[in-house]
Amino acid sequence: MRSAGILYPIFSLSSNYGIGCLSKEAYQFVDFLKEAGQTYWQILPVGPTGFGDSPYQPVSNFAGNPYFIDLENLMNQGLLRWDELNSLDFGSNNEEVDYGALYNNRYIALEKAYERFNPSEDYYEFVKDEIYWLRDYAIFMTLKKLNQGKAWINWEDKYRIRTHAMLDEVEREHGHTVRFYYFLQYQFNRQWKYLRDYANKQGIKIIGDIPFYCSLDSSDVWAHPEEFLMDENGNPKYVAGTLPDAFSKTGQLWGNPLYDWEKMKEHHYSWWMVRMVRSSKLFDVIRIDHFHGFSEYCAIPYGDKTAENGVLKPGPGIEFFKELKLQFPDIELIAEDLGTNTPEKEKLLEDTGFPGMKVLQFAYTGWNHDSYYVTHNHKKNCVVYTGTHDNATSAEWFNSINESDKKYVVSYVNSDMYNTGKFVWDFIREAYRSVGDTCIIPLQDYLVKGKEARINTPGSTGTNWMWRVPPHFLSKELAKAIYDLADTYGRLPKVKK
Repeated sequence: MRSAGILYPIFSLSSNYGIGCLSKEAYQFVDFLKEAGQTYWQILPVGPTGFGDSPYQPVSNFAGNPYFIDLENLMNQGLLRWDELNSLDFGSNNEEVDYGALYNNRYIALEKAYERFNPSEDYYEFVKDEIYWLRDYAIFMTLKKLNQGKAWINWEDKYRIRTHAMLDEVEREHGHTVRFYYFLQYQFNRQWKYLRDYANKQGIKIIGDIPFYCSLDSSDVWAHPEEFLMDENGNPKYVAGTLPDAFSKTGQLWGNPLYDWEKMKEHHYSWWMVRMVRSSKLFDVIRIDHFHGFSEYCAIPYGDKTAENGVLKPGPGIEFFKELKLQFPDIELIAEDLGTNTPEKEKLLEDTGFPGMKVLQFAYTGWNHDSYYVTHNHKKNCVVYTGTHDNATSAEWFNSINESDKKYVVSYVNSDMYNTGKFVWDFIREAYRSVGDTCIIPLQDYLVKGKEARINTPGSTGTNWMWRVPPHFLSKELAKAIYDLADTYGRLPKVKK
């Protein structure tokens, strides 16, 4: 069934407190999506971020980001006061996240709310239901606070090696702090459920994004080293990355510990299955980042400074997805299959039946009519994008490509060489025109934003994950223009009879 949606990270929403969150602006965007004839809201990972602020390196793959908790909702619960919120600095630029200000002040407000919180039956039910990951995460964060934010591999052995006795001791001695992290996750979960229920009632499905790998400095790796290729000292044996190629002579070194797929298989991939249970509670559709890793992955010796000594190893392949479909027969997934296209990866994607991704910016460079991404080669079972969070906006991309490629893409989409705004909307139209079942457009492209609205530049630090939409910026006129596109190309939601 043909449909459309918009890619718009939670942190990019407008709000009064420094970062997009689960506030009234999130509900207003759901209303905008409905008015614009859309079916999906695609977001980026919602886990708590660590150093570097990347949602793809979360401190936990199960927890929610406390920055996304709506502070006004806490005020409505009687847990905060206006004067307390107004006394804190969350940053002065409403078009950019100030992570330093959030780090210094957001938790001050959250701690005030926690001191006034009286646990309810709903709270205790949440703790009981999510205890598998929640206790480990809360204790991990407590220990991280006690260790001045140091990575867990630099803690003393007493805390570095997780034991039941140690967990009990931390709860006895620092129970107040542990329960603070329970409180944060309860509030995130509560607010998220209200937002998702509201979206679903408006006919909007949320596409969530989950990272393939875990961050080394995460509660996931600390609590479950047996699921990863770790040595007896608790250090990774190998880490993730990519082999040297034409783009990088030394390859890419990501640093994430690798899964012990053989051991995982013995237990029917139980850790992953629990993760998918949690993800299914949050999202209607799940986009798995780095699908290629299920086909093959690069193993680089831990401690190496480059990926030059890395070797390719086979991933779990179709056996993983057989188990997934056995336990979740109705699960809806999108496979992020960008990057290297190998016969093995393409066969795995075909065997799973999940849709892959087609990014138009990859299609119209180099005059390659056989490109995997060019529109006339699309399949119905795919999700079409103009670009992703890792790409330049379409306006920035168009103004940066060489003259030859620019002439090619302008000719292909029947646009204008000298009118960036017209080209971007024609480019969006090209995505809508695809035979692909689903079309997802980053919000920046509808707004014809340039470099200032780029979400992430891979390999760079300091200026990513910051872009926000100013308050009251999304108009009824824009919603109508998007609706007309969806109507023209048969992507409006189907009305149930």
